[in-house]
Amino acid sequence: MGRIDLEHLEQVCVNGLSMLCVMAANNEIGNIYPIKEVGEIAQKYDIPFLCDASQAVGKIPINFQEWGITYLAISAHKLYGPKGSGALVVKIGHHLKPIIFGGGHQKGMRSGTLNVPSIVGLGEACRLRQLEMAEDEKAIAHYRNRLQTLLLEKIPGLVVNGDVTSRLSGNLHISIPDIPNSAIVARVRSRLAISTGAACSSGVETPSHVLQALGLPSNLIEGALRIGIGKFTTSEEIEQAAEILSSAVSLTRKAMYFHS
Repeated sequence: MGRIDLEHLEQVCVNGLSMLCVMAANNEIGNIYPIKEVGEIAQKYDIPFLCDASQAVGKIPINFQEWGITYLAISAHKLYGPKGSGALVVKIGHHLKPIIFGGGHQKGMRSGTLNVPSIVGLGEACRLRQLEMAEDEKAIAHYRNRLQTLLLEKIPGLVVNGDVTSRLSGNLHISIPDIPNSAIVARVRSRLAISTGAACSSGVETPSHVLQALGLPSNLIEGALRIGIGKFTTSEEIEQAAEILSSAVSLTRKAMYFHS
C-alpha cells in the first residue's frame, strides 16, 4: 500500500507543472518510490524534478545523473552525519533564485558563512556510506524482519503498514488496532525510542496525513507506531524491544478492559 500511481502522475504532468516534487522514500511508512520512472516522466514533459532524498541517501542507491533529477535534497543526520547540515544537489544549468542575500556564496544561490565542520562531516558520512551501505542495510533489514516477526507473534491483531515489498531496511511501521499509540508510548518511553509518526512532527497531536492518505481506518491510525532501526542496533536490543512492546500492549489491553 502507499505506492505511487505513475499513470496518474503522468496525467498530471501532461497539463504542465512548474515543478514536480517527489520524495525518494517515505519518512513514516518507509516506502521506496520509483524515482527513476518519476524522473523519466519529468524529463518527457520538460518539468524540473525536485527529489527529497533525505530518508534515502546512504540507505539505497540514488543515481542523480541518470534518473532525470534536477534538484536532490540530502540531510546529513539521516546517514550518520552531523545534525543540522545538509545539501541541495543542483543539476548544471539550473540556477535557483536565492532567498538569502548578501555575499553571493555558493554561486549566488545561498549567501552566508559556510559551516565548514558540518560540510566536512557530511562529505565524510557520504564517503563511508558508499563503502558500508550494501552490507549495513542487509544486516539492518535482517534485524527489522526479526523484530517484525517477534511482534506479530507476541501481539494479536498487529498490522504492518506500508509496502513490505519495497521499503527502507530500517523502517518498521505498525498499527495495534483499538489501542491508542499514546498509551503505548507513555509506557515505553523510558526504555524505548519510538514515535507515533514523523520525528519532525512528533509534538503534533493530529493524525498522520500519510496514514489518512492510505485510507487506513481510524482505529489503525490511532494505534500506529513508527520504529527505526540503524547500523548500531544489536540483536539483543531487537529481542528487548519486542518484549518491551508486547508487554506494554498486554498491560494496556488489561487496563482498558478493567476500566471498561
